[in-house]
Amino acid sequence: MDTKRLDLNLLITLETLLVECSVTKAAYRLHLSQPAVSAQLARLRQVFDDPLLIPAQRGMTPTAKAIELIDPLRQALDQVRGTLAAHRNIDPSTAELTFSVACTDYLQAAVVMPLITELQRRAPKVRVAIRYLDPRELEGQMARGDVDLALMTPHVAPPSLRTRHLFDERYVLIGRTHHPRLRKGMSVKQFAQLDYVVVSLGGGAFETPVDDVLTALGHKRNVVVSAASFLLVPELVAHSDFVALVPERLVHQRQNIEQFECPFPVEGFPIAMVWHERSHGHSGLRWIREVLVAMASERPI
Repeated sequence: MDTKRLDLNLLITLETLLVECSVTKAAYRLHLSQPAVSAQLARLRQVFDDPLLIPAQRGMTPTAKAIELIDPLRQALDQVRGTLAAHRNIDPSTAELTFSVACTDYLQAAVVMPLITELQRRAPKVRVAIRYLDPRELEGQMARGDVDLALMTPHVAPPSLRTRHLFDERYVLIGRTHHPRLRKGMSVKQFAQLDYVVVSLGGGAFETPVDDVLTALGHKRNVVVSAASFLLVPELVAHSDFVALVPERLVHQRQNIEQFECPFPVEGFPIAMVWHERSHGHSGLRWIREVLVAMASERPI
């Protein structure tokens, strides 16, 4: 038997058919159409290489193989149901759960790290696997169960996945404490004269959309360092006279760094959590999502 062709819904249908011995009655119990149940029965017959149910004077009669399947099938499904029932009333303090989250390096530092600290306090047996986000692979990863949750801008999330808004991020200007040229209320000209670190996720670029805005305002800034990751930037700024525009939550409560408002509007971006339908009803993962929502409401995380 090729078990790759099996799914839980097929087995539930088989269990119901063996109990009801009728496609019509099974469809009613499963809240499916009769053609849908007939199609599933056809697939089950292929998988088990057996008719399973044959027409009788009233309804249908299980074959010998089907009768052999009834008890082990019921035991297996009851075990699954018991596992699901245990998760419905999860006790975070004792729950044993491993979940994987995919996101960018910025969100690892700004959101996942505080989440892990919170889980360690409230759910010490929960384990977290952190993966880098690849939007092109995300749908398949979630369908296979390789990734349980993603943190990302919602406009690049696959439309088949569930999303929930977490927060709207904004950019702030950062520099080391007692930076000689940083002050509140700077003009655009003073802003442009600073020495900058920028982040180029693709690598090597020394211009960002901010430079387009400055050009339109008649200014050009001096970009000295192009970093491939946001994680390097706060440390580099804290030990130099460089400055940078970074997402605010990246530097929340960061020591040796001061934050300033940009003298002209800089567009921010929304952050959402994304998950697959397969994990939507899992109470442990649902609890973790609610923890994230509560943390995100306390601005900034």
